[in-house]
Formats: sequence, C-alpha cells, structure tokens
Amino acid sequence: MLLTRDTLPETIPDTAALDELLCRPSQALIDDLRTVEGDIMILGVAGKMGPTLAGLAKSALPDRRVIGVARFSDPEVKNWLQARGVETINCDLLDEAAIKALPKSPNVIFMAGRKFGAEGDLSLTWAMNTHVPALIAQAFAGSRIVAFSTGCVYPFVPVDSKGSPEDMAPNPPGEYAQSCVGRERMFEYFSRKLSTPGRLFRLNYAIDMRYGVLHDIASKVYLGKPIDVSLGHVNFIWQGDAASQALRCLAHCDTPTSPINVSGHEILAVRDLAAKFGRHFDRAPVIVGKEEPTAWLTNTSLAVKLFGEPIVDTDQLVAWTADWVARSMPSLGKPTKYEVRDGRY
Repeated sequence: MLLTRDTLPETIPDTAALDELLCRPSQALIDDLRTVEGDIMILGVAGKMGPTLAGLAKSALPDRRVIGVARFSDPEVKNWLQARGVETINCDLLDEAAIKALPKSPNVIFMAGRKFGAEGDLSLTWAMNTHVPALIAQAFAGSRIVAFSTGCVYPFVPVDSKGSPEDMAPNPPGEYAQSCVGRERMFEYFSRKLSTPGRLFRLNYAIDMRYGVLHDIASKVYLGKPIDVSLGHVNFIWQGDAASQALRCLAHCDTPTSPINVSGHEILAVRDLAAKFGRHFDRAPVIVGKEEPTAWLTNTSLAVKLFGEPIVDTDQLVAWTADWVARSMPSLGKPTKYEVRDGRY
C-alpha cells in the first residue's frame, strides 16, 4: 500500500502498525529514487530515525540493496533491519580503517552524531560531529551524500517571522549546536574540494508516537505536569515524511553541497498544542512561564517546492499522539528538550 492522505489510519494500534506506517512509501518517493542509480547506505542507522529511513528505502525499492551501518549496541535494531531485508555492517565510525573498509555505495545518508548528553563529554561530541564527517566526506568523495544536520544551527528568530531561511548565517547558542555547524562545514569543505554532490539536511523535530515534541507535550498534559512555554513556538514533522524527504534529497543534490530546511510548514504555539491535548484528555494543561519573542524556527519553502507539503498534517499527528499517550503505549524515554534555550542538552 502506498502512503497517501486517503490511506492514513484513524489510530495507530501498536508498534507493529506504527513501524509499517513509518516505512510505507509514497509514489513520489519511489519515482525520485528510481532516478538515482545504485545501492543506498545509511551511516549511523541505529538511532531513533535510522531504522525508519532504511526500512522506507527498502519498501520503496525492494530490489535495491540497502545497507545500514552502525555499532549496533542494541542487537534488536540489527535484527529489525535484517528482518526487513536491510543488510547490516557493524562499524565504529571513529575508526578510520573501518570506514575505509566499507563498500563504496554511490548513495550515502549520513545520520551519525551526538546530541543527548552532549554536555557530559564535549570532546566526544566534537569528535562525532566534526571529525567523523571529515573522514566520511573523504572516504565517500565519489558518492552523493545527504548529511543530517539540525535547525539548531540557526540563531533564534522572531516567532512572527516565517522562520530561518537556508541562506541565514548559522550563529547558534551552545557547544552542541556549534559542533553541528562544524559538521556542516566539514561536508561543505570536502564537497567543494572533491566535487562531491550532496545536501545538508537541516531537520527540525521529526516525531513519531514514541517520542518528539508532541509526545513530550501530550505526556505532560496527561500527567498534569507543568509545561514551560518560554520557548513557545515550534516546527515539527512526521518521521515518515522526514525520512522520505531525506531519501528524495538523493535525487536533488547540489555540487557543492547546500542546505535544505526540513520540518512542518506551520509555526505552532506550544500553548495551543497543549490546549488541543487538554481537549482530547478532558483536562486543563498546566502552563508555566511566558512566551519569549524568539524561537528556533525554520522556513521550509524550498522543501515544499521540491517535495510538496508533508503528507501527515498537524491535526492528524495530534490525534494519533493523544490516542497513543492515553493508552499508555510505549515511549522511547528520550525527551526532545525542545524548551531548552541555552543550547545545553
């Protein structure tokens, strides 16, 4: 079954149904990937979004070789991928010799990096977010490289703006976000030097039912916990839509590489989202703080021009999340920390 607005379910009953939905391709994804020849390799596949992206690629092109690379400290992730036809390779991306031994796929999605707990070992954060990209950019100079980045490379912008466009100069708070600028600069430098086509995939808040901005807000409303609205406005996007756009970027690479903002096209107030969940749960949200006039927001006009609007809209995501949280369904236990303003994750 193809993913369309007409085929979206009213609710998502369990994690098996969630995984199937996340890995369901659209016709547009299939069409774009058919224009890109060769295998697809996902580096750092074992994170929150990597399995979805790998599974989606395999669903879109079942006859194409899809390779997932990671340390696989959790063997269940490896088993999940292999069950869906994704080849797996164990590799520590801090090991230069191991990188050089990887097969040279013509299409690379780079997802490795370090975010949560970054303040605890900043040297490792910088190594993962700048040294590893430099190694990958050189080892895969002959490939297309779509490198995951973040909207956190931008400064805060007024909430009544349209968000940061791609040509806004990065100037973020905090060492984590600064290291993400470093990651982009490594890919940009070697793309220019080695004529490597690519995209810098500046993603703001992908979500599924088990984690994300909506899960954070919904859980707090449901449990009666306070919701800080100091950082009071957000963009976010269904993880399946984000994964689809990342794969489609392989058909829309630039030489040298260039950034593209990926998120929902709406700028949404945290207070309003909390109120929506309050209506679903029949309880008033506990709001603390006052909205600041600025937030981390991105302008996704370029992505909408290339890919169209995301298939799953905000109202559908709110309804799915409310139902999931109310049934006490599984959570990854990884808060997005969207409300943080000082860059300390």
